Amino acid sequence: MRALLVVNPAATTTSARTRDVLIHALASEMKLEAVTTEYRGHARDLARRAAESGETDLVVALGGDGTVNEVVNGLLHGGPDPDRLPGLAVVPGGSTNVFARALGLPNDAVEATGALLDALRERRARTVSLGIASGTPGTEDEAVPARWFTFCAGFGFDAGVVGRVEQQRERGKRSTHALYLRQVFRQFLEEPHRRHGTITLERPGEAPVEDLVLSIICNTSPWTYLGNRPVYASPEASFETALDVLGLSRLSAPAVARYATQLLTSTPERGPHGKHALTLHDLTDFTLHSKVPLPLQMDGDHLGLRTSVTFTGVRRALRVIV
Repeated sequence: MRALLVVNPAATTTSARTRDVLIHALASEMKLEAVTTEYRGHARDLARRAAESGETDLVVALGGDGTVNEVVNGLLHGGPDPDRLPGLAVVPGGSTNVFARALGLPNDAVEATGALLDALRERRARTVSLGIASGTPGTEDEAVPARWFTFCAGFGFDAGVVGRVEQQRERGKRSTHALYLRQVFRQFLEEPHRRHGTITLERPGEAPVEDLVLSIICNTSPWTYLGNRPVYASPEASFETALDVLGLSRLSAPAVARYATQLLTSTPERGPHGKHALTLHDLTDFTLHSKVPLPLQMDGDHLGLRTSVTFTGVRRALRVIV
């Protein structure tokens, strides 16, 4: 088996010594090329070349969710074809590792490497659904390149939080759950549209849903983790189906307290609910429009401001070794 290992040297939970040990373990079982990323987008470029070469059987992403997202976008640059494209494997090295944990992998890089080697020996793999977001035809965002995401996207409030966290990290702050919670509070205090939302959700054959303040798009469940606690925004979301949406039309102080409590106590059977909560399951095509530019995030990566985004859920998009 020929494999490419894409290593993010800035992965927050692995040291250089740990990465060397993992590379040695993987190289003992396959013909391995290990490449360390040097710039933003490098993991995407490496995975794209591996997919186009036709000579690589497997691409292993060693890093956090951002590294995985780049690798997926490189593999799927020419479109999904799980029978032809290299498989994907993930060794978690980030602070949260939502995609890897949602697949059932250990959150420890060494244990996950052992699980990966076992899966390869036993020829275990699954084909998962993914989401793709693109600019909406006929809008000012029409020319925005399409981008795949593995576990979630957000348009509005939660994407604003992600943007704030990225700003803090650029200033040298560590990515911690406490940092995220502080930015949630600051985003709430400065959110100008929390009482009257600007987002409209449109889908074929259905009436539009208007005045949403927050929209979270989930490709799997859990939506995220707080330490070891899974958080379920859309409990029915699954790698076997298309996309789920959680929308909120009110973010007053009482509403925030209620929905935050529901998220913290959410379970695989029950997520946020109430008069101002919208939950939709297994959507293949829909568009979110906003009256004003709003932030967009995918897999925890802030992508700037948009006024319209079209989402597509693609079943059986990629083969993953688990």
